[in-house]
Amino acid sequence: MFNLPPIIPGVDWFTKPVLLAIISAIAVIVLCWAAFGNPKIVPRGVQNVVEYGYMFVRDQIARPFLGKDADQWMGLLVSIFFMVLLWNLMGVIPLIQFPVASHIAFPAVLAISIYVLKVYLGMKHQGAVGYFKNMMFPPGLPKPIYVLLSPIEFLSNLIIAPFTHFVRLFANMFAGHMLLAFFSMVGFWFLFEKLTPLGAPVGVVGVLMTIVLTGFEMFIEFLQAYLFAMLAAMYIGSSLHAEH
Repeated sequence: MFNLPPIIPGVDWFTKPVLLAIISAIAVIVLCWAAFGNPKIVPRGVQNVVEYGYMFVRDQIARPFLGKDADQWMGLLVSIFFMVLLWNLMGVIPLIQFPVASHIAFPAVLAISIYVLKVYLGMKHQGAVGYFKNMMFPPGLPKPIYVLLSPIEFLSNLIIAPFTHFVRLFANMFAGHMLLAFFSMVGFWFLFEKLTPLGAPVGVVGVLMTIVLTGFEMFIEFLQAYLFAMLAAMYIGSSLHAEH
């Protein structure tokens, strides 16, 4: 299910998830260009829809964590939010039905890129020594506490934080895809392949569970896109402002 053959024979890296990731990137570019390439004072159509998404990212993600710097980073955060959302929604689109983020490499590369940006901004705005000092030795605590706290802060900030950033997205999309695949196969098998008086009710349950879980999965897909973009904003904000 997750070990997919290459689309073009001999080009091993070009698989279905890669194709869907490329399509998602192109879709985000086209969507934003259609919405803001020639914006109207009174938004209509695509511009109206994308502006709602823009305002959601601005008010719920950027401003709470970046404050006065929010507008400067809106392009990145809007792109991340829409990109991850499209990655996830690929899992419920008929005939496609494969969430890109269920392949760990995609969220991992995106999360690591964000984390590299976080470290760069931290060193740029706080200085290399100041950044790591603020990260490992939070001010205002008794000095003996640092013996225990500093290693924890080091592990938390340099290893655990980027790891959990992409694993949370990957695990949710992987598990959701597995559940949808299982119940859809149950419904198909007992209703079309092995239709019996005893098996038919099981098939109906499989179909109903697929419908219910699809709705729930769409909510989770939106939630995970929001959380991923929110953590990106939080990491950027913590690098720009040492007090965070």
